[in-house]
Amino acid sequence: MTQTSAWNTARNILCIRLDHIGDVLMATPALRALKESFAGCRLTLLAAPAGAIVSRHIPEVDDTIEYAAPWMKSSTPHDVADDIDMITLLRERRFDAAIIFTTYSQSPLPAAMLCMLAGIPLRLAHCRENPYQLLTDWIPDPEPRQAIRHEVRRQLDLVAAVGAQTGNERLSFALHPDDLIWASAQLEARDIDRSQPWILLHPGSTAQSRRYPAEHWAHAAAELSRRLSCNLVFSGSVGEAALVAGIIEHVRSLRPGARAHNFAGKATLGQLAAIMSQASLLITNNTGPAHLAAALGKPVVDLYALTNPQHTPWKTPNRVLYQDVPCRFCYKSVCPQGHHRCLSDVEPARVVNAALELLRDDPMTLPQDMQDSPPLAQSLPA
Repeated sequence: MTQTSAWNTARNILCIRLDHIGDVLMATPALRALKESFAGCRLTLLAAPAGAIVSRHIPEVDDTIEYAAPWMKSSTPHDVADDIDMITLLRERRFDAAIIFTTYSQSPLPAAMLCMLAGIPLRLAHCRENPYQLLTDWIPDPEPRQAIRHEVRRQLDLVAAVGAQTGNERLSFALHPDDLIWASAQLEARDIDRSQPWILLHPGSTAQSRRYPAEHWAHAAAELSRRLSCNLVFSGSVGEAALVAGIIEHVRSLRPGARAHNFAGKATLGQLAAIMSQASLLITNNTGPAHLAAALGKPVVDLYALTNPQHTPWKTPNRVLYQDVPCRFCYKSVCPQGHHRCLSDVEPARVVNAALELLRDDPMTLPQDMQDSPPLAQSLPA
């Protein structure tokens, strides 16, 4: 049930998306729909610390509140007083409405309780079970029994239930001038000619189950260097610097003279985006940079571990690579079978061929991959 007429007057709206950078990015078309449909509304994003980093690059977000919610996997133990303080803060902000964005494997009810205790009068979310008084606007969740949607479509469908729609369903990310200046200087310092093709590679991921093997990365990169004689720029977090350094060392052993550059731990999110905006192509695991590339409209080869089917690149030229396995869609951060075959069985030659295909595509056309991708689950053999 929804109270669409009441939402028409909502102007101070809390948007709750408590996961990582990619999850926040995949909610941005829904945020745009709210902005375009409820004239003059102000959107405040309640985000986990990891997700809040991206908010300064989302034009649709007017303000951000960080919250390490105790019901999220990414949170750490904290004093219950922090949660009581959050209720007080939300009450003081006098929000007209709250929208709780979740994946279908998450429950919205803890966040709904938080909002109810904060006195937020309108509360919208997908929910499989009857929320009774916790939600004023309950959208029964059809996933996964009836269908599986792309995560972006899921969030667009949620806000559409209260009358919010947009004609622009692209992900949102704004590049900042200072980050572009930094990126240009860094590329120039490494003698990377931006008029020639060069490739950005991101071998890391927060979840172990979503990491393509380091040896495969090295073989794919070395072959791309051989075939294209191009610069290879590797990105990653501070914690992934050693991983990247090891891959680059292996690349140079396979391809002496390969022009490989290590940016791991050396760039902020905005700086990474600025670097990516000037790359010809991104090769990455299924992690935040894949969605950043989609927001920037960059071609992406996505090494897609079959942990879940909803997060393929959205409306950007792409190739999604995986090996079908009986244990697909495990939703695990660590491979429960211990073999990682959905990624380890993807030969480096497939990565090279996918990259070459995307580089050959006419950038002025819209390939089929830019249309709404069908759920990955529906494209796999039964």
